[in-house]
Amino acid sequence: MKEPIRVLITDDHAIVRKGLAVLLATERDIKVVGEATDGREAVEKAGSLKPDVVLMDLVMPGMNGIEATRKITESHPGVKVLVLTSFAADDKVFPAVKAGALGYLLKDTGPEELLEAIHRVHRGEPTLQPDIARKVLQELSHPGKEKPTTDPLTERELEVLRLISKGLSNKEIAAAIFVAEWTVRTHVSNILSKLHLASRTQAALYALRSGIASLDEESGPE
Repeated sequence: MKEPIRVLITDDHAIVRKGLAVLLATERDIKVVGEATDGREAVEKAGSLKPDVVLMDLVMPGMNGIEATRKITESHPGVKVLVLTSFAADDKVFPAVKAGALGYLLKDTGPEELLEAIHRVHRGEPTLQPDIARKVLQELSHPGKEKPTTDPLTERELEVLRLISKGLSNKEIAAAIFVAEWTVRTHVSNILSKLHLASRTQAALYALRSGIASLDEESGPE
């Protein structure tokens, strides 16, 4: 008999962790080896518990799931990350995939789909829900056509743009750079205007493509 797939569950909501643990406990070929309440703990336990698959929430206090995914896939290439989140927004999907997540599912996914995704990711097969896959492919194949304005971004705007590319919300950015949330909204508006872009997602992709931001960088204070 094959060894069971060792799974680490990461989510800041206890009820979600416990529910997933109960579901996975019904499978003979899957073993839950631990739980993590945030990204930092997930990184630590990925190193100590050596799971095969990490179920990763994205929006968590402290270190978010995107940064944790990047750190885990860099430090432990054999560990596969399967994102399980409530957010289908492009500015979460793209950075998560770029950070190394092999799968991306929404929390309204059925139990059978989740179990199959765990097996697929464990085999090294990318697993994206069809609508998520379309988002990624569309954004990759249709970059912004207009050239950025000659009006350069300020240092603060560049800093905000880098944090946008990490998938951070305005609230998270405000906390990271110690300004009010409305100030961040103003910066985002100015960035989109200067770059002739329509959304945060396009801004994040522009930053990554142009080299302004890199997922190898730290995302700032946590």
